[in-house]
Formats: sequence, C-alpha cells, structure tokens
Amino acid sequence: MPHDQACMLTTKDYTILEVMYERCLGRDDPLRPILEAKLSGARVVFRDDVPPTIVTLSSRVAYRIDGGSAETRIIAHGDVNGPVGGILPITLPRGLALLGLAEGQSFTIARNEGNRENIRVEQVVYQPEAARRESAALNPVMQQGPILRLVGGSECRPTPPWRPAANDGPLGDDPGPSAA
Repeated sequence: MPHDQACMLTTKDYTILEVMYERCLGRDDPLRPILEAKLSGARVVFRDDVPPTIVTLSSRVAYRIDGGSAETRIIAHGDVNGPVGGILPITLPRGLALLGLAEGQSFTIARNEGNRENIRVEQVVYQPEAARRESAALNPVMQQGPILRLVGGSECRPTPPWRPAANDGPLGDDPGPSAA
C-alpha cells in the first residue's frame, strides 16, 4: 500500500471494515482492494484518541475528486435516510476511501475501465468523537456520571416496602384476594 494511503481508524470503524471484508462477494468486488488497503495499513486508536482532523463514521467532510470542486458529505455506515446528496456511505468506493484519512491526505481508487480517481480530504467539518470530547470538557459534571445527594435530618422516615407500617395488619392495608 502506498504511503499516502495509510489511515487512522477508531476501533469501531476498524471492526466494521473487517466485517465488510469478510462479506466481500469475491475478487472482483470493487470494495475489496480498498478494504485490503485500509485494513493492512491502518493505525487503530480508541475514539478518545482520534485527532479531530481524521474522517470517522458520521463525520461531515469536505473533499475534492481529481482536483475538482469541493463537495461536502456525511460519511455513513450504510444507506441512511438523510438529505438527498448529503450522505456518502462506506458501501461506495468514495465513502470507503475517505474513511480514516486526515485533512490534506489523498486516496487513489480504481474506477471502471481501468481509470483511477484521486480523492483528497480538504477539511473535517464535524467529527462526532471531537464533538463528544468538546461537550464533555464544557460540562465536567457529565464526565462524573450521576450525582446522588443525601439530605439528612428528616423527621419523617418512610417505611421500607418489605415491612408493613406499625398500624397496619400483617399484610399492610391491602386486604388481599379474600376481600373480593
């Protein structure tokens, strides 16, 4: 795999590509060489360690094909219901080629009739992992998990549900099925 085609994948993205590779239809599957290149040259990181300039699943990315005009799409796992022209699934060669690339990095894919196509990442406009880290940094309470605050000094103590109150009969105030 050429050096310019190396990529960085989150553990989740890498696992998805492994499954896609196992399900390839055969040697002539157009995704097979891209999957082989991605899986063999990937640097795999945890989602908290992926830089914000790397294309991950659900990222919004601006890219150019063969130096043409810039296009912006959301990289998706499969055909997702979304705005027409707004989604680029990794089940298509272009979407798969973009996954794991950094801003400024290119990936070359083979097209029909032996033609080649160069896809270059211009900018990662939005990356969910980076947004999650940013949100957690702005709201540190969310990182701690739920907070339980005990308030003491209450004179009224509730009766535990497994023990009837003192003025109730042995089964509490429920007369049971015999009352029916």
